Amino acid sequence: MREALKQAGYAYEEGEIPVGAVVVCRNKIIAKAYNQTERLNDATAHAEMIATTSASHALNSRYLKECTLYVTLEPCVMCAGACHWAQYQRVVYGASDIQRGFERLHDPVLHPKTEIHHGVLANECKSLIDDFFRQLRK
Repeated sequence: MREALKQAGYAYEEGEIPVGAVVVCRNKIIAKAYNQTERLNDATAHAEMIATTSASHALNSRYLKECTLYVTLEPCVMCAGACHWAQYQRVVYGASDIQRGFERLHDPVLHPKTEIHHGVLANECKSLIDDFFRQLRK
């Protein structure tokens, strides 16, 4: 999660919503990403989507069954859907997103075999997001 926070810091520096993601497979980081929706002018360029694509290329597989996605903010429904199709073994996120996070839905979004862990470094993750939006409002 520390590496995901570092990635979120890069997004912050570029004026992007500071969300970072890292994919780990067999105890090795195989993909890193941060939000790039502004830079790429692409609403789908979320950290999770970019990291998932990069990890799939690294493994030459659309399935990431032995991988863990670490992300600083609870994935939105779009990203959770991508995680479902990639069949991650585990999704670990820091801060909850009560407005747009996938866990607010009543029906499960992730693959049934995917483990979910939340609250990892939540305070640090939330603090970065809060600071970003505080600065944006000034």
